[in-house]
Amino acid sequence: MKLLLATRNRNKIEEIRRIFNFPGIEILSPFDLPSLPEEVEENADTFEGNALLKARSLAGVMRGGEGDAAWVMADDSGLEVAALNGAPGIHSARYAGEPSNTPANNAKLLCELEGVEDRRARFVCVIAFCAPDGREWTVRGECPGRILREARGAAGFGYDPLFVPDGYEETFAELGASIKNKISHRARALEKAAALLTGAME
Repeated sequence: MKLLLATRNRNKIEEIRRIFNFPGIEILSPFDLPSLPEEVEENADTFEGNALLKARSLAGVMRGGEGDAAWVMADDSGLEVAALNGAPGIHSARYAGEPSNTPANNAKLLCELEGVEDRRARFVCVIAFCAPDGREWTVRGECPGRILREARGAAGFGYDPLFVPDGYEETFAELGASIKNKISHRARALEKAAALLTGAME
């Protein structure tokens, strides 16, 4: 079967392909089907809502004749900080404004947390599926941890250099892909997604 990832974020595509890798599934991205439309505006107020918006957008196109019928998978993810009442949340990618700017986002987060002792945070990932026959599902993965007072590490992307997952002393940017891809919010969501997809195909 074919599974189309509804994202143009190359970091996410690479990460998902590494984690979500089992026989019988051909993983495609919009870069494999260049005539697909640009990403849909993410204007829902939850991770679930935004993930479904993205999945439904490409599912409708695929059912309309863009290549073979395919399942569509989309994710929406972000960082929720306890002391900031869950911010940046669904606005994580553009926390410092448009366009998305990772150094600016990280700088704003550190500024907002200056002098704050409660550094608890969690990464959240919601994955939405749309099947060729119109069925839909969502699954959620979370990774709790804390925000440091300065960035550490050069790997990863986004807020990874600031985030230390529970049970570790290194940031996501220091741990590297081999560990991150086992414990991250996306890894946990993808584990649920793999089980769901396998069950749906039976």
